[in-house]
Amino acid sequence: MLRRWHVERAIGLHSPQVNTQCLAAPGLPADGLLRLLSFNIQVGNSTEAYRHYLTRGWQHVLQHRGRAGNLQKIGELLADFDLVALQEADGGSHRSGYINQVELLAHQGAFPYWYQQLNRNLGRLAQHSNGVLSRLCPTALEDHPLPGPPGRGAILLRFGEGPDALVVVMMHLSLGARTRTRQLAYIRELISGYRHQVLMGDMNTQAADLLLHSPLRDLGLLAPQVEATFPSWRPQRCLDHILLSPGLVLERVRVLALPISDHLPVAVEIRLPGQHQDALPSC
Repeated sequence: MLRRWHVERAIGLHSPQVNTQCLAAPGLPADGLLRLLSFNIQVGNSTEAYRHYLTRGWQHVLQHRGRAGNLQKIGELLADFDLVALQEADGGSHRSGYINQVELLAHQGAFPYWYQQLNRNLGRLAQHSNGVLSRLCPTALEDHPLPGPPGRGAILLRFGEGPDALVVVMMHLSLGARTRTRQLAYIRELISGYRHQVLMGDMNTQAADLLLHSPLRDLGLLAPQVEATFPSWRPQRCLDHILLSPGLVLERVRVLALPISDHLPVAVEIRLPGQHQDALPSC
């Protein structure tokens, strides 16, 4: 099944963009912990009530003064993490002042490596994107359009070589259950050859559905986060996740109280298997 999707939907193999002024930044911290964050940033728009989807809907197509301040706050938050997954970033259109928000946040957080995945190109109106920011240089980076209607994607990063490599997939899944199942089946095939797996992003469904009723159900993945992430002003549903394979040791998990977007960010600290301690920081 994966081969058929490969034919129908082009997959890109890429190198990350490099902030040369940040290359002197350290890789994996001395304590051996890898700090992960996933955040649906809603293009830097703030939402504080359901009515704002209507009354502030213009912010999704036009520039506004509050966006720069919100992105500054997000950039300050990201500085404490090693690997960041961004959803609903703008790649540089009229609404963002033609600023690539993934690149901007990479500079603000002093990340040496970053990549923007453009999933829906509306020209000057919007550049709907996912993004990755990393202090570690990946061995491989793959851009995967996901099955279903155009507009959803996943970014695969691999650190190390062979079956013991760490594979990280960052995604923004569809709202519809049937399409989401197809997307998760695709992702399951991507990671099936690796022992150490991390899945992170806005998955638009609860952890129980992912672990018990989706194509991921037989992988033994752990969903350490139980707090709700949506809506940010009164969280009721847990839609944002960082899922871990059992061989990765969880040290800490948090949902951060930063109600800028309509989602709250999720943070996880993991301890990697011993063989990764020296391999990850270098290219």
